[in-house]
Amino acid sequence: MATPDSSSTEKPHPPVIPSRNPLPLSASQEAQVRDIFYARVRSRCSEEIKAFAQCAMGRTFTAGFFCSEPKRIMNSCMKLHATPEEQDSAREEWFAKRMERQREKERKQRRKIEQEKFLREWWGLPEKDKEVARREMEKMERGERVGGFPSGRGRRRIEEEE
Repeated sequence: MATPDSSSTEKPHPPVIPSRNPLPLSASQEAQVRDIFYARVRSRCSEEIKAFAQCAMGRTFTAGFFCSEPKRIMNSCMKLHATPEEQDSAREEWFAKRMERQREKERKQRRKIEQEKFLREWWGLPEKDKEVARREMEKMERGERVGGFPSGRGRRRIEEEE
């Protein structure tokens, strides 16, 4: 009895479409991208959203009955603008504003250190341990990680960094 060739039973794979944004992001970074995406979609459909909100104002469970037409218009507008291309452009905007976010983070961290130093002087508290202060400065100077961890034997573990 002849066995069927295994290659004849395999399904062909769909073609791989290269992504415009190949770097993997962390969950919090993806959430930031989603926030940008949702804000863009809401801004494009702001008139429809306002019309539905105006209709639903002062109603409770009856809003679903009385405002079904404005709700349908609002949802169709949002479906029209919630496209993968829009999500890609939101991701590109997130990457474009990356350096701006890094500068803002550094500014806030420096301000925090200055305020803590001032309060220690004001209340006569001892200075912060030099090693702790050095680690905080190193942590502040590290950039935002995008694209995962580097692979290889020379990779430092998180436990070693702290």
